[in-house]
Amino acid sequence: MLGLQRTASKLEGAVAEALAPHELSPTQYNALRILRGAGAAGLACQQIAERMVTRDPDVTRLLDRLEARKLIERARSPRDRRVVIVRISETGRRLLASTDAMIEDLPRRILGHLGRRRVRLLIELLERARRPDD
Repeated sequence: MLGLQRTASKLEGAVAEALAPHELSPTQYNALRILRGAGAAGLACQQIAERMVTRDPDVTRLLDRLEARKLIERARSPRDRRVVIVRISETGRRLLASTDAMIEDLPRRILGHLGRRRVRLLIELLERARRPDD
């Protein structure tokens, strides 16, 4: 367990360091990626929370910070006024686009020394660890 936690901490630290020049936390980055994937339809706050890699107990505050930077837009659903739909803004899309190459290269820089075969095995083992029923 300690080995997994230390490795996760090292990887999270590398992601945070890579995103720092863009003034994004890994959690903010994750929310923006989720919204970019949702496209023009956007997502309700609860749907964003369900898709987050790391659970954030206060998604509303996270979205407040992104909205203050004009990275997202929020609007009430026309079908149900109680539901707020969140969409990534053009500013948010441009910011993510500026991070894409660096983020895509990050796994190679961090885990490249393991080689393709070992990385595939690591991924398989981690996936199995998350599904104890197999």
